Amino acid sequence: MTRKSKDVYFSEIADLVSSRSTCLRNQVGAVIVKDSQILSTGYNGAPKGLPHCDVVGCVREKRGTKSGERHELCRGLHAEQNAIIQAAYHGVSVNKGIIYITTMPCSICTKMLINAGIREIVYIEPYDDELTKSLLNDSKLIVRQVSILRKYGKHAQQRTQSAGKVKE
Repeated sequence: MTRKSKDVYFSEIADLVSSRSTCLRNQVGAVIVKDSQILSTGYNGAPKGLPHCDVVGCVREKRGTKSGERHELCRGLHAEQNAIIQAAYHGVSVNKGIIYITTMPCSICTKMLINAGIREIVYIEPYDDELTKSLLNDSKLIVRQVSILRKYGKHAQQRTQSAGKVKE
């Protein structure tokens, strides 16, 4: 038996966490880890107690807003934001932690991760944001991409069943 690497293990957990997302555009999950222990998780969705986009609709979709633009129009918080907030809510420091994310963070989340003291970002899918690239180049954050197949989210691997076998 081959044991999964920690990168694959925690990235697969981030993908599973994304299955809780109520975003109509993409399901993103995040896991913050320190010393190989999970500190916090987060997925993209509306603030606690408020109706989710799968109930009230997506303002950004209705306005035709492109991905990566006008983040302030979104009802939801990003997965990274929710992971940081959950840790803070429970009094857990994420300083010097590693965040495993299904999608490379946007510039807003990147700034939050820098200020929260995250030391490393491990992501599955790229996200094209020039400001993020610039911020990461200027920071001391380690950034790595891990290659796994997503089971959830808009880029999930399509699976079909035939004769009891899963075909990817």
